[in-house]
Amino acid sequence: MQNIVIKVGSNVLTDTSGKLDITILKSLCSQIASLKKEGNKVILITSGAVASGRSLASLPEKTDDVSRRQVLAAIGQVKLISLYADIFQDLGLLCAQVLVTKEDFRDRGHYLNMKNCVEALLKNNIVPVINENDVVSVTELMFTDNDELAGLVSSMLGVDRLIILSNVDGIFTGNPQSPDSKLIEQVEYSNQSLEQYISKEKSQFGRGGMLTKSTIAQKVAGLGIHVHIANGKKEAILTRLISGEKLGTHFVPKKNASNIKRWVANAESAAKTAIVIDEGAKKALLSDKPVSLLPVGIKAIEGTFLKGDVIKIKDQNGSLLGIGRTQFSSDKLEEYKTQKRQKELIHYDYLFLY
Repeated sequence: MQNIVIKVGSNVLTDTSGKLDITILKSLCSQIASLKKEGNKVILITSGAVASGRSLASLPEKTDDVSRRQVLAAIGQVKLISLYADIFQDLGLLCAQVLVTKEDFRDRGHYLNMKNCVEALLKNNIVPVINENDVVSVTELMFTDNDELAGLVSSMLGVDRLIILSNVDGIFTGNPQSPDSKLIEQVEYSNQSLEQYISKEKSQFGRGGMLTKSTIAQKVAGLGIHVHIANGKKEAILTRLISGEKLGTHFVPKKNASNIKRWVANAESAAKTAIVIDEGAKKALLSDKPVSLLPVGIKAIEGTFLKGDVIKIKDQNGSLLGIGRTQFSSDKLEEYKTQKRQKELIHYDYLFLY
């Protein structure tokens, strides 16, 4: 039995005209039902609300982009969840709609409430269907795309596997359309970027591209979760993947991270302040030995922070090393630097390194 998050992109759920592809929708729901019959718990992250609304309403050309997105999402979300509810009902399953914003992951209380809600749905054999609340999510409140949301949900729940379904077979060594390009079947966990292989073009109807997917996949694998990027339009893609068939690109995970470390990793977008550490502190943090960050290793502060804030950790070259939750404020930092037995600014349990 596995806990599985499945993210379905707009380009999987829509046809060439941008309208919802009901055949694909039914196929994916049927596969989810099969996975559940085998004892797996499944969480579905779905795009398609805006695309669904696009097929229902025609707005004046002068409508601004934010208003257009909000209106189409508000209309389309009703149709999208109704379709899921009807299809799952025919399969003998009940689904529930969960709409979230980035703010829900920034606040520890919201985060735990959301986590408890999803776990309660799974316990009662209900399929959580999660989507970004596009009606209220604008500008800084927006996820990069639903790939980011899928990564956050996966790490929040500590699932076994994240499957990101796109309209391509996975990550290639070049342009997927080129005959010289080869599918990268497996990526071992590392900090190395796959940017050299990936086109920066975004999908036709979604907000994200393959570079975003690979970045999210590597981060989630770093939390101890298997990640697959595969073609959602392939027949029985989900059941074949879970049965062990080698399809798409598989990101092999690192060891499991604790619940609190997963929350810290999820709170990156809330980190408004950064600290710069010296080479000695950097070497200590990146060693195999678990260590906390002491005030003595801090060279500079970019901004201010309070006790309990999540802040970014950079080296002297400006490279981002990780994030952590502080045990005291920036005002106290200089005071603690002078003490012989220094209090840790960030304890190891509240430290997440990339």
